[in-house]
Amino acid sequence: MSNFDFISGAQHGSDSADGEGMFDQDLIDFDMHWMGRAIELAQAAAIDDEVPVGAVIVREGKMIAGAANQREALHDPTAHAEMIAITQAAAAIEDWRLEQATLYVTLEPCLMCAGAILQARVPRVVFGAVDPKAGAVVSMYQVLKDTRLNHQCEVTTGVMADRCGRMLTEFFASKRAMGKK
Repeated sequence: MSNFDFISGAQHGSDSADGEGMFDQDLIDFDMHWMGRAIELAQAAAIDDEVPVGAVIVREGKMIAGAANQREALHDPTAHAEMIAITQAAAAIEDWRLEQATLYVTLEPCLMCAGAILQARVPRVVFGAVDPKAGAVVSMYQVLKDTRLNHQCEVTTGVMADRCGRMLTEFFASKRAMGKK
């Protein structure tokens, strides 16, 4: 199976936040590069006994933030990778508006994270695995495309989805085998 299992809503070759001037293969390579970095962060989270989700925010071709889930370490239900990365990115550019950025995340954002993405004005989101139980981008809800809201964003799905999904499946299988939540 390829690293790009499927692409939904991608505007390759258009005016995407970081893909300006890029066409199909260049943008696919760019997306895979940054998703690879998000996967590295997710793998580190698993080692720390956190659910393996990683997020990277890229602006003008450079990573301005990168984070993994830290709910266990911080005892904070809002410490999702996306939330932490958005906070880091806003601090890095000294502006809460992340209008020229792309968020890469290994798992489809939940409702809370999708709300934060819209509030931060992130114009493009790229994610790996879908989350049929809590996904708020394509699975349960389509918050990022909801025209009733003031802001929407471009969404590219399925980037390295098999690898992202396998990480989560293996993590939870290990937890079940050890009798943990």
